[in-house]
Amino acid sequence: MFALMLGVACTASAQKTGKKKAQKSVKTEQVSNVSSGQEEKLTLTKEVYPQKEENSNLYHGLTKKLTFDRMIPPHGLEVTYDKTVHILFPASVKYVDLGSEDLIAGKADGAENVIRVKAAMKNFKKETNMSVITEDGSFYTFNVKYAKVNIEMADFIHDGEAVNRPNNAQEIYLKELGKESPMLVHLIMKSIHKENKRKVKHIGSKRFGIQYLLKGIYVHSDLLYFHTEIKNQSNVPFDVDYITFKVVDKKVAKRTAIQEQVLLPVRAYNYVVRVAGKKTEQTVFCLPKFTIPDDKELVVEMNEKEGGRHQSFVVENSDLVRALTINELSVK
Repeated sequence: MFALMLGVACTASAQKTGKKKAQKSVKTEQVSNVSSGQEEKLTLTKEVYPQKEENSNLYHGLTKKLTFDRMIPPHGLEVTYDKTVHILFPASVKYVDLGSEDLIAGKADGAENVIRVKAAMKNFKKETNMSVITEDGSFYTFNVKYAKVNIEMADFIHDGEAVNRPNNAQEIYLKELGKESPMLVHLIMKSIHKENKRKVKHIGSKRFGIQYLLKGIYVHSDLLYFHTEIKNQSNVPFDVDYITFKVVDKKVAKRTAIQEQVLLPVRAYNYVVRVAGKKTEQTVFCLPKFTIPDDKELVVEMNEKEGGRHQSFVVENSDLVRALTINELSVK
C-alpha cells in the first residue's frame, strides 16, 4: 500500500516537473520570439534610416536635400602671411565672420566698405571661409586658403548695380530697418532724390544766402523719408558740420529744463557735406516711423562747420500725419 502511494506521488511530481519545464520552454520561446522581433524591427529601422556616416550625406529624421540652385556659390580667395588683401564692397560692411583662427580680418581705418584680410599664421593647411553682410542687405561668402606662392595684391569690387550684381549676393534684413528690405529702402530714397519734386511748400529757412528746405515727407511700412534741399545763393561754399532731428517742447517756461529727444536717421541718401557757391544739393533721410504730441514739435537743425550760417526749420505733427505714401511699383 505504501509502495502504491509512493508511486502515485512520484508520478504527480513528475507531471508537475514536466509542466514547469514546458512552461519554461514556452517562456523561452516567447522571449526568443520577442528578441527576434526586436532584431527584425531594428533591421527595418536601419533600412529606413541607413547608417552611412562615412560620406556625411545622410541625416536622421525627415530631411530635405539642399539643391545647388539654392546655394550661394562662394568666391575663392588666397591669402598669405606677408601681404594683405583688400576687398571692396558696394556698401558699408555691417558684419564679418571668420571660419577659423587662421585668418585676421577687419575694416580698413576710415573706410566702411573695405575689408582687409591676411593669414594669422604661416602656411596653414586647412581651407577656411569668411562671410560678410553689407548695409544694403547683401550676403557674400568666400572660401579662403593659403597661397603656396607669393601672391600679388588683389582687390575685389562690385558696383552694386543690377547689371553687375554678384551672383553670391543675398538679401538680408537688418534690425534697424525692421521688416523693410535694405535694397528697397535704397531704391525708395534713390527714387525720391531722382524725382526731386517739392511736395511740401511751407517748411524751410533762409538766412545769410543759404536756403534749407523740406521738400517732402513720405512713408512706407514703418519708415519715414524726409527730402531736404540746401541752396547756396552766395559765392562762399557752405560746409555742413552736422544735421540733427530732435523732438522738443513747443513752449518752455523760464527756469524749466528743456527736454529734447534726438532722433537718429537709419539711412541717408546723397548726404551732403559741402555745397559750392551758387549750387544746390539735396539729401533724403530715412527715420523710424514716429509721431509727436501736440505740445511738441520736430526741429531739424543744420550747422555750418567753422561758420555761423546755421539753419533750422520746424515740423508739426499735422505735417507728419500727412506724409505721402510710396507705391512700390513706381519705385525704380
